[in-house]
Formats: sequence, structure tokens, C-alpha cells
Amino acid sequence: MNNIKTSFSIKDLENLSGIKAHTIRIWEKRYKLFEPNRTETNIRYYSSKSLQKLLNISFLNKNGYKVSKIAKLSEIEIPEIVKSIAEKQNSKNNYIDQMKFAMLNFDQELFYKTYEDLENKYSFIKIFDTVFIPLLDIIGMLWQTNTITPAHEHFIVELIKQKIVIATNLEANNKKRNTIKYNTAYVLFLPEGEMHELGLLYINYILSNKALNNIYLGQSVPNNSLKHICEIYDQVTFVSVFTLKPDSNDLDKYFNTYAKDLFNKNNNKLLISSHFADSIDNKKLHPNISIYKTSKELVEKNFNLETV
Repeated sequence: MNNIKTSFSIKDLENLSGIKAHTIRIWEKRYKLFEPNRTETNIRYYSSKSLQKLLNISFLNKNGYKVSKIAKLSEIEIPEIVKSIAEKQNSKNNYIDQMKFAMLNFDQELFYKTYEDLENKYSFIKIFDTVFIPLLDIIGMLWQTNTITPAHEHFIVELIKQKIVIATNLEANNKKRNTIKYNTAYVLFLPEGEMHELGLLYINYILSNKALNNIYLGQSVPNNSLKHICEIYDQVTFVSVFTLKPDSNDLDKYFNTYAKDLFNKNNNKLLISSHFADSIDNKKLHPNISIYKTSKELVEKNFNLETV
């Protein structure tokens, strides 16, 4: 597959491992830990094997191993010790590293195996909060620095999406919805043009776990189509995530449309997760609109996670 990344610059190694390029050069020169190849113009580049070794060295170093001691270990001993420590500590960082490596190599089997190990130890919400969210933050940084391509990002995001959908379906099948509250509904949607739905899928999982009447509309929902739902239920809580859309210049227009169409019943609400949160003047918002910085914050402020 042409998109598989098999060579890495020293800057790539820095971005992927968190170890400064200067430090990598010192380790390389002093301890002979890596043997970089060189281009015709004498620029260093490193193999996937070197990246994996660096991730393992970084893990051991964070766990008290001096680099001088690590340098004396064999190529077989290093990953064995990493595995032993990770199993004792239940280390999330090691799982994140494995998923990064799966992404770089488009390795579905490694992703599935890593996820299976996690699933045997933790609840889904724990996996999402402590592994998937940090992983997605790292992926965003890697994409911005051109360390990975859009294909890498799409690959890992779609795999995470699959796991959220499976977990949500399991919850829906295992729990009966609270029919007493069927005059209320939670309607989850993304605004027009918005396609990034991981945050919304996460919220949908939480609501399914609580057996609430959640209606998932998904990506790019036209603004004028939401008002019809208000005619069916006595109380509707709309939930949305703004990532790339709407544009910051269009926010006021969106909020005005929502205020006009969605709050004909005073007990309807709109909860939004968006990185725009800090730049919005809450005093100018309709009182039934609440904005949060992250999907996790939205969930924590509105739904009792202790019962999940």
C-alpha cells in the first residue's frame, strides 16, 4: 500500500515519540541505539523498526530505566521488558503507542489486538477517555505537522468509530429505554457541512447506556429540519458538536436560527461542544443554549457518569 509510511525524518520521530530531536541524536551517537539511513543529499531518515524501538526506549525511560542500561539490552529484551511493565501497570501510554504504530502501518490486526487487550481490562468509557481521546489529540498534532497523511487519520478514526458503534449497539440491546420519559427526547446532530462525528458518537453512547430516548441524526443536518421534532415531543434536548462548521463568522446566524426554531417550548435546550467555546459571549446567547469546550465536559456537566 503506497500510503504506508516506512521512513521517518528525525522531526517525525520527535513528533511521534515526544523525545526531542537533539536528545535522539545524542542517544544515537553516544549509545548507538539507532542506525539511520541517509539520502543522496546526506539527510538522515529512520525505519519503522527504529520508530518502534524509540517508542519502547521512551516507555522504559519514563519508567525509571537509564538510557545507558537500555542500550545494553538486546533487540529481543527491550520489547519483552516493555510488555512486562505495561501488563503490571496497565499502562495506557503503551496502548496509545501501539495504536499509533497500527495507524502508521495501516495495520488493522494490531489495532484490533490492542483494543481486545484493553477491552479485557476496562469499560468502554474508560478506554475512550484514557486512550482514544489522548490518541486523537496526538493525531491532530501529527496531521498539523505533516507527520501523517489524511489517509492515516481517516484509517484510525474509522476504526475508533466502529468500536463506538458496536459498544452503543450493545448498550441499546442490553437496556430497555425508560418509557416513562418517552415524552422527552435527546436529539443528536451535526450542523450543515460538519462531518466530524466522533464526539457526537461518544455522547450517543453515554445516552444509550442510560437508556434515554436518544435520536441520532448524524452528519450535516440542515438547520430548518430540526424544528419538526419539537412538534412530536414535550421536551427536546438537542445536542451538537461544532468542529469545522459553522464558520466562526456564521455562529450568530446559527444561534439565532436555533433560538427561533427550537425554543417555542421554553423547556427545550441546546447543548453544544465546540472549540469556539472560549470566544463566545455567553451573555448574548439564548438562555437555553449552553456551550462546552469538549464532548467530555458536555457529558460531565449534564449526565451523571457515575451510573455509566
